[in-house]
Amino acid sequence: MDARSWALAVALSLGAAVSLGITRFAYGLLLPAMRIDLGWNYTLAGAMNTANALGYFVGALLTPRLLRSRGPGELLWAGAAAATVFMALSGFFTDAATLLVQRFAAGVASAVVFVAGGLLAARLGTRYPGRGGLLLGMYYGGTGVGIVLSALLVPWLLDLYVAQPHGWQWSWWALALVCAAGSVVLVWPAREMSRWALPTAPAGNAGPQTFRWADFRFGLAGYTLFGVGYIGYMTFVVALLRVQGSTALAVTVFYALLGCAVVASGRIWAGLLDRHRDGRPLGTLNALLGFATILPALTDWWPVVLGSGLLFGGVFLSVVASTTALVRHNLPPAAWAAGISAFTTVFAAGQIAGPTVVGWIADGPGGLARGLVFSALALWAGAALAVRQKAL
Repeated sequence: MDARSWALAVALSLGAAVSLGITRFAYGLLLPAMRIDLGWNYTLAGAMNTANALGYFVGALLTPRLLRSRGPGELLWAGAAAATVFMALSGFFTDAATLLVQRFAAGVASAVVFVAGGLLAARLGTRYPGRGGLLLGMYYGGTGVGIVLSALLVPWLLDLYVAQPHGWQWSWWALALVCAAGSVVLVWPAREMSRWALPTAPAGNAGPQTFRWADFRFGLAGYTLFGVGYIGYMTFVVALLRVQGSTALAVTVFYALLGCAVVASGRIWAGLLDRHRDGRPLGTLNALLGFATILPALTDWWPVVLGSGLLFGGVFLSVVASTTALVRHNLPPAAWAAGISAFTTVFAAGQIAGPTVVGWIADGPGGLARGLVFSALALWAGAALAVRQKAL
């Protein structure tokens, strides 16, 4: 790969930074302050990410239709621009119903960005077959860049404006500025890669020529439970740390290291994604993620909690990359959009249930720790299903 191709891969990874790293996950840092200021219970606080996941679900369903008339590059930058607007608007309201609508709309936009960017990352991988897993990992690992930026900005801004009414609003506006900067950078890979011809399937390919849900049923089921399980951790782990007495600095360190681990995860798991055409990578990573998720529920000892964040960050976006790799290994390029969209759809469906269920559990006996136990069990069930997915 030449320097230009590496630069394209890095720039493209900002799509994941905007769509997931900031638009989805930064809310977990804001949740404790917003919950106290606005008088929410954990169920309502979790419902904010449920609304975002519902929007993500709708966006995943819409994207294949949009791709019939618009190229992935156009959808990439347009979706990022829309996500930026909705992030900024979230800082202007305190009414729960309005904020739910804002989170829903941001979810729609982020799904469009994520699917379009994943499709372009898969196309880039076909130009460099030996680096396909690494390039996918780089794209999804871009989420970590958004997580790190959020970790550096949000706790600092919350402390800076703690004495002001609704001081958390400044964090939404700052995050929107970061999204705007990322959207500007995305214009280059969007335009450059839109000019590339659609890759063709290798001669003599004996696999299926179209995406069929039944062919991927175990992978889809395992990925649905991944959506249920992982989002509970990302929504409530910071709130749990606050309940356990962690300072703003400790939260920044925890979340920033989690984000750095996400960035590194692409290289760590690239070989696993390239070697296997079945559901083994998805199952293995789900199982590791379940272990990382349950640790803060068992102890508040800081080294273990920090290890949980590092392991979680080093695994969870590679689960997402594993499904794109599964599609890329088993389907011709013309069917990739349908396959990636299907996995994104079930991922979103799982995320709809996860935050509200964990929030409801957290409002009862056992609190947030018991909610994370539920998340871990969902991830382990997903691992058991995913390993049954066979190569086509």
